[in-house]
Amino acid sequence: MFSWPSNYDSCYTLAGVISREGIGLHSGEKTRVTISPYEKEGYYVSFRDKPNEIFKLTQDLIGSTMLCTAVKLGGRNLYTIEHLLSSMAGCGLSYIHIEVDGKEIPLLDGSAIQWVRDFEEVGIKLAPRPDNFFREINKSIILNKGGSVIAATPSEKTTIISTISFAYKAIGNQTFLIDLNPKSFVEMIAPARTFGFKDQFQELSELGLIKGGSLENALVCDGDKWVNPPLRFDNEPIRHKILDLIGDLALVGLPKAQILVYKGSHSLNALLASSLKN
Repeated sequence: MFSWPSNYDSCYTLAGVISREGIGLHSGEKTRVTISPYEKEGYYVSFRDKPNEIFKLTQDLIGSTMLCTAVKLGGRNLYTIEHLLSSMAGCGLSYIHIEVDGKEIPLLDGSAIQWVRDFEEVGIKLAPRPDNFFREINKSIILNKGGSVIAATPSEKTTIISTISFAYKAIGNQTFLIDLNPKSFVEMIAPARTFGFKDQFQELSELGLIKGGSLENALVCDGDKWVNPPLRFDNEPIRHKILDLIGDLALVGLPKAQILVYKGSHSLNALLASSLKN
């Protein structure tokens, strides 16, 4: 039986090739992704129609953070990369090449667990440890955006404490703490699905967003109840917020820090990632 490591002392890459096809959350279009081991550290992306044009994903390439994280690659954008990046960073994987046939990473079931199961199926193998695999920080960082706050304090390991607060009774106030490692990520974070709100559907649709959203790939909250229960965890929304945070920090390396975040968002996560890079 496959067993994930209980620390990030070693770095891994895939032992085989993975292909997945699915619908993009915002575009609603079918897209295909092929993921394979690569000889260079980091995460590299190419598009199927231009296989020789390969981009290393870096924080500087982050573009839009409206309801997803997108990167600018040459003359085009690649949307909704955070769940795939979270699955790789959370599992301690690097040295990865991602070939995309489309403009968005498939949403799959709205979590990271299907990527993780694919990793387990092909297996992982040891790779050289990159310098930025874990990012050392020597001072505390505190950032805010509107009514949201994120802080990182130096530590010997990565601990995330996240809190959300929603007027919707089905969610309410939730707080979750995790000492992050591949094993805890897979068991406690990767299965948590993205979530949305029934009363915001029309507005987002008019903006040209969530064309591929469905009850099969997102939890939908309707005030004091969920439209499509059951939840995988009683506090699945806050766990998914942590999933997004891990994905948004993947391009700078997970920090050795205690991270506290209140009402996190992709834009707030990007602020912390940029601060860690500098």
